[in-house]
Amino acid sequence: MDEVLLRSLTPSVLGILVRRGADFAAAEDAVQDALVEAVRVWPEDQPRDPKGWLVAVAWRRFLDATRADTARRRREGRLDEEPAPGPAPTVDDTLQLYFLCAHPSLTPSSAVALTLRAVGGLTTRQIAGAYLVPEATMAQRISRAKRTVTDVRFDRPGDVTTVLRVLYLVFNEGYSGDVDLAAEAIRITRQLAAAIDHPEVAGLLALMLLHHARRATRTAPDGSLVPLAEQDRGRWDTASIAEGVGILQSALARDRLGEYQAQAAVAALHADALTTEETDWVQIVEWYDELVRLTDSPVARLNRAVAVGEADGPRAGLAELAALDASLPRRTAVAAYLHERDGDLATAARLYAEAARTAPNLAERDHLTRQAARLHTLLSR
Repeated sequence: MDEVLLRSLTPSVLGILVRRGADFAAAEDAVQDALVEAVRVWPEDQPRDPKGWLVAVAWRRFLDATRADTARRRREGRLDEEPAPGPAPTVDDTLQLYFLCAHPSLTPSSAVALTLRAVGGLTTRQIAGAYLVPEATMAQRISRAKRTVTDVRFDRPGDVTTVLRVLYLVFNEGYSGDVDLAAEAIRITRQLAAAIDHPEVAGLLALMLLHHARRATRTAPDGSLVPLAEQDRGRWDTASIAEGVGILQSALARDRLGEYQAQAAVAALHADALTTEETDWVQIVEWYDELVRLTDSPVARLNRAVAVGEADGPRAGLAELAALDASLPRRTAVAAYLHERDGDLATAARLYAEAARTAPNLAERDHLTRQAARLHTLLSR
């Protein structure tokens, strides 16, 4: 059975049910029931019209649930007639589902969970496993999210920026459990790119592909982090790089620059360099200038300080860093790196140890601790 096909059909099937009059929460439950039924039936008897089959089964499940709910009997006059068999409607409400699942009234974690469930077609168990939380906890989160958006008008224009932010959150979760969230985010973003002609959607897809191309080299066999400069570039996925660069070039040609295109341009410059020494840091600084102009993001300014340190020397990078808030996450780690590049190993060792204490995850903490230990060893010789 083609699980990818099932997941790809999920948003359009859900959109058809909502368009027929089902409220979002009930429709989503019905679609999940239909997916479970497909997993049971399709291996032996896959229908010629998979989408139509899913629509028919989901609609029947919705009607059954509605009739069983006495509080909703008033709606049965409108819902009682099941549509005649035939091909599924061609209208595609996928884009509206993206907007709905990334509604501003939802918290980021709820928007991510709802997107994975309603648009991505993942089960609650799979999403819970990916986020390492109990299934019951994730079920409650998704239920609250569905209740929140149930009364939102389905035909209202949505905010593409919010949708892209949610998809990037999914991508950055990476991999855990039995669901590869980075790959899932790429798959869903491809669907969005097919549904909407927007340069920033293309920019995000390019950014994901370019980052994902380096995935196999980001960690050592023991799970420790491998910095970009030390990664084996011969193991980068050249096909993903080529696809990402091609998508990015097409987006940039439209002259509607956005933050994801700018980030993808930086990633493309890293991918283009055969060695660390050949990296075009001057051009990377220029792209960070554009990113700062577009977003005024402290994180973009921090990354720009690193790039300036590579392009113009560590002291220039430290001068840029001095203008940034001392509480900015990872600022101390960047300061440690630049001080080491400048030859001040004692200050760098102290800062690496300080950064390790506030690292956002175990892998970073271990990496920074090892960096501090390495410098202490050099200083003691």
